[in-house]
Amino acid sequence: MIIIIDAQANQEERATLLAMVEQAAGHRRPVAATCIGENEVIAIDHATLDAQMLEAIRRQPAVAQVLTLNTPYQLVSRHFKASPTRILVGDPRYCEPVTIGGEQATPVIMAGPCAVESREQLLETARAVKEAGATVLRGGAFKPRTSPYQFQGLGLEGLQLLAEAREETGLPIITEVMEPEMVEVVADYADILQIGARNMQNFPLLQAVGRRGRGKPVMLKRGLSATIDEWLLAAEYIVAAGNPQVILCERGVRSFDPQTRNLLDLACVPLLHELTHLPVIVDPSHATGRRELVPTMARAGIAAGAEGLILEVHPDPNSALCDGRQSITPAELRTIVYETRLMVQIMHGADRLSQVA
Repeated sequence: MIIIIDAQANQEERATLLAMVEQAAGHRRPVAATCIGENEVIAIDHATLDAQMLEAIRRQPAVAQVLTLNTPYQLVSRHFKASPTRILVGDPRYCEPVTIGGEQATPVIMAGPCAVESREQLLETARAVKEAGATVLRGGAFKPRTSPYQFQGLGLEGLQLLAEAREETGLPIITEVMEPEMVEVVADYADILQIGARNMQNFPLLQAVGRRGRGKPVMLKRGLSATIDEWLLAAEYIVAAGNPQVILCERGVRSFDPQTRNLLDLACVPLLHELTHLPVIVDPSHATGRRELVPTMARAGIAAGAEGLILEVHPDPNSALCDGRQSITPAELRTIVYETRLMVQIMHGADRLSQVA
């Protein structure tokens, strides 16, 4: 159940309402109070309230509306918020802000190396990403690897290099945070906090980026074997903790076929647009694991309705310390940026023709 607070309610009325809801829920039941768009809301499991208590809550002067939603994910549900969420990325003091979601006309292209390896490698890639027309720079400072003997990233040095690349190119940066204790540190450098597939259900981390992420948008990657509902409930954790700026990223799910790294589930893109107001982007790099497949699946992701792409780019993929097999070159990135923009023009043209018909 979602309680929408009256914008004219004073602090005393708000506090009285929250105290009543918390008492009704019981100390063992979490209550989420947050802002979604222009609405200040309280979310709670309505099964904990009897009819008498529910009616008492409805009569509170701070209550504008009470919504009962038949879905386990309430705050991210399209039933709660019909219009698509628009997320503004980047502090104009440091970079050129980028819009993700809403009624954006141009897909957002996030691109850069899987891992920050050195200052030279990152700056060369960042310049190429900017020249190619991408609008967000990606790069891993902390890298969760399957083997403990693989390159784990440069850590804090990598964050500092990303900040330097942002200063030079004007591109907002996205990088992964892996631990709740590191959220504030990474948020001091990054414009978007990334939650990787392995951490999709790391609930303390999800709550930390919601509460302590300094208001930075969060890109939540789908888990390796996660269902749509599990993915959306993970997003609900972040929003319920106080951060409504969540971007969903489809990066493929684990399959039985070893020919590709994962199975890219593009059907989830239009499905998610029916279920949630959050923007969706596609990661064809991790989904396929093969650079020759990335351009085709990038076009397919945009055709499916994704608001953007996140791509791994390296100036010399064969020498990359991380995921070189799926990394594309700057020249290939330029082609993908051009093709995605062309794809959007074709799709918009088709929409206009269908309206005329």
